[in-house]
Amino acid sequence: MLGFRVGLGAWSQILTCCFSLLLSDRTMAATKLDRFLKSKSAGFVLPFIATVVLFAVWELVVILFKIPPFNLPAPSSIAQATINFTPQLLANSLRTLWTTLLGFLLAVGVGVVLGFMIGYSRVAYLMLYPLLVAFNTIPKAAIVPLLAIWFGANAIPATVTAFLLAFFPIAVNVALGLDTVEPEMKDVLRSLGANQVETFQKVGWPHTLPYIFASLKIAASFAFIGAVISESVASNAGLGYLIVQATSDFNVPLAFAALLLLAVMGVVLYAFFVFVEKKVIYWAR
Repeated sequence: MLGFRVGLGAWSQILTCCFSLLLSDRTMAATKLDRFLKSKSAGFVLPFIATVVLFAVWELVVILFKIPPFNLPAPSSIAQATINFTPQLLANSLRTLWTTLLGFLLAVGVGVVLGFMIGYSRVAYLMLYPLLVAFNTIPKAAIVPLLAIWFGANAIPATVTAFLLAFFPIAVNVALGLDTVEPEMKDVLRSLGANQVETFQKVGWPHTLPYIFASLKIAASFAFIGAVISESVASNAGLGYLIVQATSDFNVPLAFAALLLLAVMGVVLYAFFVFVEKKVIYWAR
């Protein structure tokens, strides 16, 4: 009986040790995973893995279900089309890129100025904000044919459409950033003798910067969307024009190659603003 108790106690100690080791291993693994998620490499490794998995599943689905290329091309077919039509893709992507950036820069200038006016002036808010909301509800695709009539099938309609889609979120976010500044902070600076300009420099501008960068990341995507919409209707070049031409020729792999190239450009521009945001407003993270 004594030997049975000793044996049972020994086995309980062994099981306890094994369970403790298992828990410690899980804790160590969780700690390593948490460290990896907080590291800079996680922002590159995890999206890369997700992209590889997406394309692998896509390729398998197309092969298993024998989907024809004119319905859904496999990633391998898209890669082959990218190689075969590299000159056309590069030329049209450059056209889309510079029209998008031009419209985006115009949107930044106009949006920031309007945002400051709306955020600082009650009169400007009452006069301009309803007009901005009303204008933003108009589908920009409905304006593209008018732009084609006014300016012709060139780069101007794409630039204007990119501007029209991008400036509204910038103006709204800048106005929101200024409007949400704590009144107590303004009162403190005014009690210390600060004028309107100094109050803006010390409080308004730093408080608005996170809102500005948030709007820039959104507006960049909107600018690409606007440019491609216009290029598909009123342009003689660009990725939107190339997609329409490729689909009319049933060259769907080329159309998907143009779409993926457009997505890559959007991600690069978004990552650029994320990088600049971390350098400029590191204190807001």
